[in-house]
Amino acid sequence: MTDEPRHILVVAHTGRKDSLEAALTVCQQLIDAGAVPVLDRAGREDLVLASPELVEQLMILGDTVQASDLELVIVLGGDGTILRAAELVRGEAAPLLGVNLGHVGFLAESERDDLGEAVRRALERDYVVEERMTISVRVKVDSEVVYETWALNEATVEKASRERMLEVVIEVDRRPLSSFGCDGVVMSTPTGSTAYSFSGGGPIVWPGVEAMLLVPLSAHALFARPLVVGPDSSLAVEILARSDGSAVLWADGRRAWDMPTGARVVVRRSPIPVRLARLHSSPFTDRLVNKFNLPVTGWRGPVDRD
Repeated sequence: MTDEPRHILVVAHTGRKDSLEAALTVCQQLIDAGAVPVLDRAGREDLVLASPELVEQLMILGDTVQASDLELVIVLGGDGTILRAAELVRGEAAPLLGVNLGHVGFLAESERDDLGEAVRRALERDYVVEERMTISVRVKVDSEVVYETWALNEATVEKASRERMLEVVIEVDRRPLSSFGCDGVVMSTPTGSTAYSFSGGGPIVWPGVEAMLLVPLSAHALFARPLVVGPDSSLAVEILARSDGSAVLWADGRRAWDMPTGARVVVRRSPIPVRLARLHSSPFTDRLVNKFNLPVTGWRGPVDRD
């Protein structure tokens, strides 16, 4: 009896030369180890064009291999590529192992120089899986749900025109909290607290904390502070009729929905997490220091009484 094939999805921005080369390297390493590389249709076409001899060895996600068949997803790129990969395997068991080819890359586990070692450990199943909370997002007009999506980082309600301003009411647990004019409102997970929410002045929340954040953007109000609520709460933003224009909902900066005045966005914790494969057990504090290049010169370590 033969072993079941090990299907490993490789997600990369193959329109970029460095990402294409990294994907070719990873696929060859997988093939040499007896695993089966899987790509989306466009990614496979790019790799076969660059290396025609791989045509028989690269499978297509959703055609020859389904997402439920995957053991692991190796993601080559920055956080945007990881967010795209999370969409491809939403709700499936396969975790995502990110190798950073971008800039900050908070979600990635390894850097470009560690690519070969990361793949070796992936093949040996030498990783632990960490689950990250996601949010479900609904747009309602009157009582009708007109759009539904989800996000790993954040859902953002933004003004559709640069010269206009949104007038909104924010709600927590189905109760109104405040109304003000603003450029937008970010509703974020702890994972997203280092993304758009951070740029808007929100707090950094450690990934192990179960919470949701609400961060107003350029609000004209005396009370428009960032909020942190528990995972069982709900957050909502309603576009008031007196707004100068319409709004746009963005989920993870990838999926957009145009919102008329009177529309309401409701955010709750989703029951479906994103699973990340971790090779290192270093604390999140170290990740912050490394990614933001924070000044820690002179630190002598914890004293004995701590």
